[in-house]
Amino acid sequence: MTSAPTTTRVDPGTTVLEVSGLNVDIRTPAGTVRAVSEVGFTASAGQTLALLGESGCGKSMTAKAVAGQLDAVAHVEGGAVMLNGEDLTRISARRRRAISGVDLGIVFQDALTALNPVYTVGTQLGEAFRIHRGLSARAARVEAIELMRRVGIPEPESRVDAYPHQFSGGMRQRILIAMAVALGPSLLIADEPTTALDVTVQAQIMELLRRLRAEENMAVVLITHDLAVVAEEADTVCVMYAGTVVEQGPVDRVFATPTHPYTKGLLDSVPTGSERGGDLNSIPGSPPELKDIPPGCVYQDRCPLARALCRAQRPDLRETTPGQFAACHYSEELLAAHAPAVTPTDTTATEARS
Repeated sequence: MTSAPTTTRVDPGTTVLEVSGLNVDIRTPAGTVRAVSEVGFTASAGQTLALLGESGCGKSMTAKAVAGQLDAVAHVEGGAVMLNGEDLTRISARRRRAISGVDLGIVFQDALTALNPVYTVGTQLGEAFRIHRGLSARAARVEAIELMRRVGIPEPESRVDAYPHQFSGGMRQRILIAMAVALGPSLLIADEPTTALDVTVQAQIMELLRRLRAEENMAVVLITHDLAVVAEEADTVCVMYAGTVVEQGPVDRVFATPTHPYTKGLLDSVPTGSERGGDLNSIPGSPPELKDIPPGCVYQDRCPLARALCRAQRPDLRETTPGQFAACHYSEELLAAHAPAVTPTDTTATEARS
């Protein structure tokens, strides 16, 4: 018999995580640099928020700051991370340990390094129940078997005493997901959960996360650079570049009518309908080094719309369409490009109706 989760349940759509004004600094030999700047977003129960962007844009650093797992050289310099109304930037280490796993679960990129190679998977899966629920080793083993069954690992009774290296990459990832959701957290952070897995296994892992999200009514923060995964899995998207949020909103709206040139560049780079041997679109250049982020717009060096204003003034994140926000001085030009053209016939019909 499995023990019931003690986490307080909330209604679907209720805000679980609210990040505002988050700043993260990193100490380097050349001085302190800002890796995350004024980042803000919300994640709601039963929904998935995707953090999207190229490598080095601050996605994982943001997630580590939320989870309280920043490296020793990094620290939160300002902002708030509200989880179920509690600011995680102001709690003690003891309180952080108390909510880890219970209110917040994490799925890392590389399951083989995240799992301890010298302990069986049953021991590692049962640890949360022993620490947070006070279960005996025998009772925790029963819970571990049930978790393995729940995430689709065959013959869990015989494999609960196996070690991580005895499982395939996909099975190890399932074990890591089982560990993250063992105590029914209200927030799950999934950092590139399908890295290094083949396409079929990727689809299975994402389907598992989708099912668990619905069963547990969790808020999921999904970190990825895969636009197809975002389109398929996420409800809202937060596009990051050079440690800042450049666009956010509902996925269908952002992908249909991007209002920031970086988002548009990412979408245009997807090779849909390209002929074999044809040229592929790409964004020229690469994201700036943290120590070389320019004043003004962070995207100016790669942006086809960049002008003098972009070099002089950093744009604020502002609403461009209802519920959609972008940090661009010239979002209206992108919106105009998506607006349907009015033909002479349409104009005549409009005048006739008026």
